[in-house]
Amino acid sequence: MRIMASVEECRSALAKLVAQFDEIGEEDRAKHVVERTVSCRVADLGVIFYGRLHPDGLDPFTEQPPPDGKTADVKLTIASDDLIALVDGELDLARALLGGRVKVDASFGDLLRLRRLI
Repeated sequence: MRIMASVEECRSALAKLVAQFDEIGEEDRAKHVVERTVSCRVADLGVIFYGRLHPDGLDPFTEQPPPDGKTADVKLTIASDDLIALVDGELDLARALLGGRVKVDASFGDLLRLRRLI
């Protein structure tokens, strides 16, 4: 098992996640997606990526915080290798949450919506 992925590998994984969200049907997105800002803190690399989820999809993640200075609605904390495994479908989100490998700071409703989409 790898010790940790690089920042570039994490960027690529998040770009893949954006592409996966584009594949979700319009009807499902309309049912389960509300506009939310998202941060993904990759703890072992000390980097935070920011994105925006909305009914039309998921905007590409950047390392630039939102210009309004507000904190994200949904905050994920994950290790780099777990991020790669999660996006590649090798790590189940529910198991990762229960095992403490992924931490999510969000409302209960956002957690339920996230679970349906990933």
